[in-house]
Amino acid sequence: MTKLTSVREILDKSVAGERLSPEEGLQLLQSHDLAAIGSAADQVTRKLHPEGYRTYNIDRNINYTNICTAVCHFCAFYRGPKSDEGYVLSTEQILEKIAEAVELGGNQVLMQGGLHPKFKLDWYEDLLRSIKSEFPQVNIHGFSPPEFYHFTKVNNLSIKEVLSRLKEAGLGSIPGGGAEILVDRVRNELTRGKVMSDDWLEVMRVWHQMGGKSTATMMFGHVETLEERIEHLERLRQVQDETGGFTAFICWTFQPDNTTLSHIPASGSFEYLKTQAVSRLYLDNFPNIQSSWVTQGLKIGQLAMLFGANDMGSLMIEENVVAEAGTVHYLSLDQIREAIEELGFDARQRDVFYQLMDRETEQRAIEANRNRQPKQLVELTA
Repeated sequence: MTKLTSVREILDKSVAGERLSPEEGLQLLQSHDLAAIGSAADQVTRKLHPEGYRTYNIDRNINYTNICTAVCHFCAFYRGPKSDEGYVLSTEQILEKIAEAVELGGNQVLMQGGLHPKFKLDWYEDLLRSIKSEFPQVNIHGFSPPEFYHFTKVNNLSIKEVLSRLKEAGLGSIPGGGAEILVDRVRNELTRGKVMSDDWLEVMRVWHQMGGKSTATMMFGHVETLEERIEHLERLRQVQDETGGFTAFICWTFQPDNTTLSHIPASGSFEYLKTQAVSRLYLDNFPNIQSSWVTQGLKIGQLAMLFGANDMGSLMIEENVVAEAGTVHYLSLDQIREAIEELGFDARQRDVFYQLMDRETEQRAIEANRNRQPKQLVELTA
C-alpha cells in the first residue's frame, strides 16, 4: 500500500473510523507531532466512550512465587530455582492478602508468579479452589500466557486442557503479562526458556474460544524497533478480530534499573504518550485502553487519559515486580479519583470486565481506603 503523504491524513482517516495499515501506524510512531497524535487518540476515545465518566479498579497483585526457570534480561524480580532468595507463598498467606484487599473494596486479585519447575497443575487447582471457597465474590485474574504454556510442559497436557481445568477450579480471567514484544527476534534477545510469540497468542485465542476474557499488554523501549512495535499491535488486532476476547490494552515503558539491560536508556514520557496514543488509533477493535501511572507517575498517568486512555488502571494494594526494578510510584484512591475528576469526568469504580460498581459499593471502598496508611507499592497492571 502507498504510504499517505502526511501524518494529518493518517490521523483524519483514523478519527473517521477507518482502519490503519501497518505502514500508517509506523509513520505515526516515526512522527514527533505528539500533540496532533494525542488529539486524534482523544477524539477516538471520546467517540468510543461518550459517557461522562472514566474508570479505575481496586485489586491486589499477589506474586505467589519468584522462583522461575526462565531467564529474562529485563526482569529484576525472578530468582533461579536454586537461589536462596526464592520464595513460595502459602495458601494461608495468600488468603490473608485477599482478605485485606476485600476489606479495602477490592473485587479482584491478580495472581502471577515465576515458572516454577516442580509444581503440577493440581497445586494451582487446589489454590484456586481455596480462594473461591473463601472469597466466591472475588474474580481471579490469574497467571499469564508464559505460565500457562509452562504448565503444558510440566504436565504434558494441551493448552485447552490446562485452561479448562483451571477455569473449572475458579480462574475468572487472564492478564496479558509476558507479552513484552510479540516478535520472536525480540523475544530471543530478551529471554531464554519462555513462551514465544505464536504460543503466547494461541493461549489467548484458546481462552477466548472457551468464552473467557483477557487483557493484552506491551512493554516497549528496550531492544525492539518501531516496526516491531507495530507488528506487536497488528498481531493483537488480528486475534481480536478473530475472537473479540480482549477487554483492554495496557502499554508501559521498560524499567531498566537493577536488570541486566540497565545500560539501555529509559524511555521518557514523550515516547510513552506517543506509543499509547498510536495504540489507541491502531487497535480499533479494543474497547478500552489503560493508563500506566504505575510506571509513569501521577501527572503523566493523568495526561495519558487525554492520549487515548479511558481507564486509570488499578489502585494496587500490593506489588513486587516493577518495584524490584527501582520504579516506585504510589497513588491513593483519592488521588486516582481526583486525577480523573480534574479532567472533567466522573470517577467510577469498575470490575475487570468493565462493569461499573454500584454507588454504595464504590462509596464503601472510598471510605475504607481513606483509613489506610500509604505504602510504596508499584506493579504492572494487567
